Amino acid sequence: MAASTAVLHGLSSPFLAGAKSSRALVAGSKAATAVGAIAPRRFVFVAAAGAVKKSWLPGVRFGGSVVDPEWLDGSLPGDYGFDPLGLGKDPAFLKWYREAELIHGRWAMAAVVGIFVGQAWSGIPWFEAGAAPGAVAPFSFGSLLGTQLLLMGWVESKRWGYPGGKFFDPLGLAGTLKDGVYIPDAEKLERLKLAEIKHARIAMVAMLIFYFEAGQGKTPLGALGL
Repeated sequence: MAASTAVLHGLSSPFLAGAKSSRALVAGSKAATAVGAIAPRRFVFVAAAGAVKKSWLPGVRFGGSVVDPEWLDGSLPGDYGFDPLGLGKDPAFLKWYREAELIHGRWAMAAVVGIFVGQAWSGIPWFEAGAAPGAVAPFSFGSLLGTQLLLMGWVESKRWGYPGGKFFDPLGLAGTLKDGVYIPDAEKLERLKLAEIKHARIAMVAMLIFYFEAGQGKTPLGALGL
């Protein structure tokens, strides 16, 4: 009780109330106290402004745009701020380079699987398979070339970004099919985008290693002792 009286006395002092009437201030304080005793307390939580931007050199806090380029904000899947040459400063070029990275990565992933399976099936090194296509595939080189031009030509015309849909996601990995309509799942799609770009980058590095091995007459299976 004594503490409440002291608080009210402090609120009614000229230092806090200024030139206003102390009685009005004390009456307002009492009313606010009565309302506060009845109404439940409400807490307001302020969310963080955004996630921490990832870096390809997380332990380095200097280096300017080489380590932390301002034109990469972390919104792209797999964006760790790696652009030391500044190729993505222009938003139009950044979009083009991302599409180029995706298509090269997809080709690399298919090539890595094809190299392992082709050599395991035929015993012919992948860099010599072009001389004997019949040993790797059960059809002629002309049939293979024509089929590839037709199929890949259609895929290339549809490959911009992540087309999705029931034809590009037949297993429903990033969405569901309801009454013939494909409904994407944003959370799954973002997770798959990140997984794809990570696997694509690993596959491109693997293909670079395969090229160096081929220059020495070696194959990936041979390097593994298989």
